[in-house]
Formats: sequence, C-alpha cells, structure tokens
Amino acid sequence: MKKLLLAASFATLMTGTALADTTLKLVEVITSPARTETLKSIVGKFEEANPGTKVEIISLPWGEAFQKFATMVSAGEIPDVMEMPDTWLSLYANNGMLESLEPYLENWEHTESLSSRALELGRDIDDTAYMLPYGFYLRAMFYNKKLLEEAGVAEPPKTMAEFRTASEKISELPGKYGYCLRGGSGGLNGWMMFGAIMSGSDVFFNEDGTSTANSEGWVDGFTWLIDIYKDGLAPKDSVNWGFNEIVAGFYSGTCAFLDQDPDALIAISERMSADDFGVTTMPKGPSGKTFPTIGYAGWSMMAASENKDLAWKLISALEGPEGNNEWNKRTGALPVHTSAEKDPFYASAQFKGWFEQLEDPDAIPISMPTYLEEFAFFKDSLAIKTTQEALLGDITPEQLADQWADYLTKAQQKFLAKQ
Repeated sequence: MKKLLLAASFATLMTGTALADTTLKLVEVITSPARTETLKSIVGKFEEANPGTKVEIISLPWGEAFQKFATMVSAGEIPDVMEMPDTWLSLYANNGMLESLEPYLENWEHTESLSSRALELGRDIDDTAYMLPYGFYLRAMFYNKKLLEEAGVAEPPKTMAEFRTASEKISELPGKYGYCLRGGSGGLNGWMMFGAIMSGSDVFFNEDGTSTANSEGWVDGFTWLIDIYKDGLAPKDSVNWGFNEIVAGFYSGTCAFLDQDPDALIAISERMSADDFGVTTMPKGPSGKTFPTIGYAGWSMMAASENKDLAWKLISALEGPEGNNEWNKRTGALPVHTSAEKDPFYASAQFKGWFEQLEDPDAIPISMPTYLEEFAFFKDSLAIKTTQEALLGDITPEQLADQWADYLTKAQQKFLAKQ
C-alpha cells in the first residue's frame, strides 16, 4: 500500500513538473510597442488562469514579418499560435499548416456572439475556420483641419479631383505636403483603392481568370498616385514609408491627408487634439463611387502544435469578449463581437467617419483576393518592388499594371483550375 501511495505521489509530482514546463509559443507579426504591451497584458491574465503554463511571445517587425516567418517555418521553428494576416491565410491553410478551429467553435460559449462577418472571413478557405478574425481594418481618410484652413481649403475633399486640388494647395505651404503616401511595406491597399476608384469597379478578374489590373481605369488610378508623388504632393522619402512613418507624417503636420484604418487612431489621438483632425469617407472617383479596402487579421493554431487544447485556450482568451475588447481598444480594429456595439468607446466621435462610410451606399468596401496562395508574396514582395520602381520613374504605370496583371492572372487561373 505504501508503495502504491509513493508511486501515486511521484506521478502527481511529475505531472506538476510537466505542467510547469509547458510553454506555448505565440508569434505576433503586425507589431508595434502598444500592440505588444497589450498582448502581454492579455497573455499575463491567461498565465494566471492557467498555472504552470508560460507563453513565449515572439514579435516580428511587420516590414520583415513575411520573410522572417517563412524562415522560421523552414527551420522547423513553428509556434503554437500565431497572429494571422488575411493575406497569409490561404498560403498557410492550403499548405496544411493550420489547424481547423471548427471542433473548438462547436463547444465555445462565445461562438454565437461573433459577428457573421467574422465567421465568414475566418472560414474563407474551404469553408473551414483556420483563423478567427480579431478585428476589421477599414480604410477612411484622415484630414488635418488646421492645414486645410491654412491652405484655404474649405472642407475635406469628397472627390478625387478635389483631393488633387487640395493637395496642391497644401503643398504650396513651406515644408507641407498633401498626402502621406505609403510607398514601402503595406502600401498595396492604397494602390488597390485608387485603381478601383478611378476604374469605378472593384472587379479584380474577368470570368476567364484574366486580371483587370492593366485595364484603362486601373492604369488611370496607378497613374494618379504616381503623379501625386512625382509632382511633389507627397514627401520625397515617402517612397519608403511604412505604417509608422505615414502616421508620424500626419500627426507631425507634415502632410494633411492620410488613408488609414482605425488603428492609426492610437498614435494620432495621443499627439493631436480631437479638434484638430477628422475622419471622412474616402474620395469618390468619376463613377461617383469609392472603394475603401477592408482587411482583417486574427489568431490561428498551427497544425504542428503539440499542445492543441492549451493553444485553443490561449486563442479563446485572446478572442473572447474581454480579451478582444481590450485588444481592439488598443489596436484600433473594429470589433468582431456583436456585444461591442453597445460599448460607449465605439460611439465616440473618433469612430464616426468609419461608421458613416459603412452607411454610404456609394462607399463599397472591397476585400483583396487573399484566397490566392500567391497573394502573400504579391503583397509583401512583388507589389512593393514594382510600385517603388514606378514612383521613381524606373517603369511606367502601364508596365507596373502589366506585371501585376500577368502575375495575378496566372494565380487566378491556377485557382480556377482547382475548382
């Protein structure tokens, strides 16, 4: 009997040791100091609720995240949970690297409180939840009220023509520019928006799978943006600007207009009075319509995880109403839980521009073709290289459009052939 008790005690001790040694790896890729601190806060609460479990947070700088994470994967350094951008979902889901979250969602108490849009986008690949979006990123136009007044611009531009004119007037002010151009990492949204706005359509492909990127309207949009830069209506060094640079360019008063998601509010609200800036609908093109991009990111479980149930507990802590609310209030994403609509935070004036844009029938949010396996490389490599070449005059707008159309056509036709 004593031997049995001793064996039981030893087994209990070993179980406790195993739990104490349980470490989950979590990779974040859309990284900033504020986001990382918020993530640490939520993770800290998770660790307190799960004694013996530690979470190692690996923060990859967004500008290099795609390549760095691919290197990690090729080296076998695969995390348990990762922050999954919409543009990467197809690549990793179709390669069998992501675990289906459907079995967990069936029994999760908060599944029903997720918006239908969140579940729809999370199930974008094979109608299976390989990711749970934590929030939506919808583009709208920030404008600096003081700069507009100083330049004699009566109101924020409602059309592309007014946008150009206002940018010209503001750029006449010493050291000031009209537009905070994002020429570096993450700049694809702007090119897609202005291409769609000037073409009057958000159709990326014809029925035969050929890309519309080199059609006349899309080329007009690319040319419009290139001319903004070439004509000195955006800072010269903005050809290399990423998220942090364009946001700093706006709150520092260097440029008057910025198209961005609600996450830009974090840094801007800390440095500018609410009376000094506004947010409005993206300018409309010749068709009378505008096409702001809508994107999302979320949490995925890697199929290689050896602690899947524990990994799900971490995801549920991040994605549950409490964690998701804390996260989105610091990151600026529009919430995924329907209960958040009653939160006074989202009823504040700072979100008014986005909700007005959502209610405008001529403002049509577009989702980029992230279902293509090749889209992640297109967004994070090819698009950056070619747009910078076009801004610097090394290639023409037509050559840019042709390169995009060729790449996207092959990807779409490959996708269609598998259907």
